[in-house]
Amino acid sequence: MKVLGIIPARGGSKGIPRKNIRLLGNKPLILWTIEAARQSNIRRLLVSTDDVEIAQIAKKFDVEVLMRPPELADDNAATLPILQHALKQINEEFDAVMTLQPTSPFRQSKHINEAIFLFEQFPEADSLVSVVQLPHQYSPVSVMKLTNHWLTPWQNSEELITRRQDKPQLWARNGAAIYLTRTPRLSEYIFGGNTLAYTMSKLESIDLDDLEDWIMAEAILKYNNK
Repeated sequence: MKVLGIIPARGGSKGIPRKNIRLLGNKPLILWTIEAARQSNIRRLLVSTDDVEIAQIAKKFDVEVLMRPPELADDNAATLPILQHALKQINEEFDAVMTLQPTSPFRQSKHINEAIFLFEQFPEADSLVSVVQLPHQYSPVSVMKLTNHWLTPWQNSEELITRRQDKPQLWARNGAAIYLTRTPRLSEYIFGGNTLAYTMSKLESIDLDDLEDWIMAEAILKYNNK
């Protein structure tokens, strides 16, 4: 399968300023994803950005760069139009596109390769999404509403399950570690139709949205280094 890898990385960020080039460990955040992608079976890799400094880092590591227009770089810019813009700029056809957000630094080349291999086994699949098992305390049967200091069940009280062992096993998208989409489907969605799940562990699935996430990522790095 011929897969195009796209790393969407804009310069702005509200939760963590200049997040994509902030040092995690001893390297810019985006470099974690670049290194994983370059060591994988992705056929061609590019970074879509509006930021000169991000572009310089990508080029330093021999990654192709596509500069995106301003309307695809503000806080409201969705990922799908960014992918569609990239596809229009390249003169090559691919079976599928893998979206690799730089906010998932612990996604490795083995995850990318395993996801591609899984996708190849299911010709009827339209897309694939990386997921992590939902912690039991976040299950819908455990979620509550807070109204004027008072807690009430989010679900019908008759459906409440208090024992962890009795709660259903549920899965959630782990931020944006891996999206794999058949190229024709990108006219409609990043994931949808017949969607495969590629499972990753809790530590591998951390997604850096805010400073608390960053602190946890640094703690994981220290743990792994030991």
